[in-house]
Amino acid sequence: MSRYTPLAAGLDAAVITLFVAIGQREHETDSGAAHFLDTAMPFYLGLLVAWLLVRTWRRPVQWTTGLMMWPIVLLVGMLIRSLVFDDGTATAFVIVATAFIGAFLVGWRAVFRAVVRRRRARQLVA
Repeated sequence: MSRYTPLAAGLDAAVITLFVAIGQREHETDSGAAHFLDTAMPFYLGLLVAWLLVRTWRRPVQWTTGLMMWPIVLLVGMLIRSLVFDDGTATAFVIVATAFIGAFLVGWRAVFRAVVRRRRARQLVA
């Protein structure tokens, strides 16, 4: 397990939290905790499945790990949302979820790796 595993788990959960929070704010839906969890839970479960299938703890900050997790989170999240929670999966929602979750699961990892590389390069110069 990498020393970055807890950080990655927290940031991945934050991606889902941010996605749901922005969606609820934009659509002016019920802001209660129960409604938030109903909306977020399918994607948290999708995230858990992705972590297990990809074995994210092995390379938690590699952008390729985020790239592999992305379709799993999305597919599992949408299936659970539709089949278990009986919520909609309108085309526009699927498009927004695909773009947001993909950009942020891969994006934070790409930024993290760039920062780490930059710091290492500065240490070599100093």
